Amino acid sequence: MTGSPPRLPGQQESPFSTQLMDRRSFVSGLATVAAFPASSLSALARTFPAAGEVHALVLGTAQDAGFPQIGCYTDRCNYGRELWAEGRPRFVSSIALIEPDAQRFYLVDATPDITHQIDLIDDDGFRRRAAERRPFDGIFLTHAHIGHYSGLDVLGNEGIGMAETPLFCTPRMAEFISSNQPWRFLVDQGRLVPTPIPFDTWHRLDDNLEVQLWKVPHRDEFADTVGFVFRGPSRTLLFLPDINGWHLWDKDAAEAVASVDVALLDASFWSMDEMPGRSMDDLPHPLILQTMDTFQSVVDDRLAEVVLTHINNSNPALDDGGPQQAEIARRGFTLAREGMRFEL
Repeated sequence: MTGSPPRLPGQQESPFSTQLMDRRSFVSGLATVAAFPASSLSALARTFPAAGEVHALVLGTAQDAGFPQIGCYTDRCNYGRELWAEGRPRFVSSIALIEPDAQRFYLVDATPDITHQIDLIDDDGFRRRAAERRPFDGIFLTHAHIGHYSGLDVLGNEGIGMAETPLFCTPRMAEFISSNQPWRFLVDQGRLVPTPIPFDTWHRLDDNLEVQLWKVPHRDEFADTVGFVFRGPSRTLLFLPDINGWHLWDKDAAEAVASVDVALLDASFWSMDEMPGRSMDDLPHPLILQTMDTFQSVVDDRLAEVVLTHINNSNPALDDGGPQQAEIARRGFTLAREGMRFEL
């Protein structure tokens, strides 16, 4: 890693880029998080220029249905609309894996916001490849809920008409995509090539990247759910946007997260007060406070950087400058934002 990337005013810099500072002391200075200045999407992407290092780029941070959500006209959702109008929206949770020197690009979860969020990949090579209808060297899917695979719809005849591309997922997810329209049509056309990967074993993608699938408990109505561990030349990153609860996992959650360098984790809700009339049985996700309690020792001991993502439209952690963001920073965690980059 050649140095920490530049950051937007008010955005949390990766605490791991400041090795000489105590983590709590560093993040306490970030307790008041200001709103981002108005800018275009391309300007947002340019704030994190692609370097020679392999890296993960955050393309989205919101829960499946986006921010704002359909039919939501609360003050918070209206703030989400303001962010879109100002050119600094929150998109649905996703990341890209970028190898600038090799000109390789991977997408992790294909969301309803795919058309806009891939604009954050501000790389001339990527745009040339998109013009040639082969933007990605592979697409990864965590599970079969709408925010994680419905973006595949625009990769076919009505959209980019993408060339043959591997679709990395579990065997059950591969069967779901191959058996159900309209995604089966993309498979039949040869645009998507379902490529099942076994759990808990390393699979080499190319000279720079390997991936491992960790099965996690979640609402598995159509297929199972996984987190992806990506291993680059220098660091490892876990992308795990959905889980029913850390205590329900068959892994020791703290030990698993401590085994990677960066973990992007489910942060859907702050408290159940956000969703009157609904229960945890209806919306099974750990609360942010539970997540911070679970991984506080990991953060305090600087074993991994824990980044919170997949934020529901009701979650007060979306309020820039609010007390929830201050508490997240005080405790040494990072709230994900579009354009953040993590070297691998």
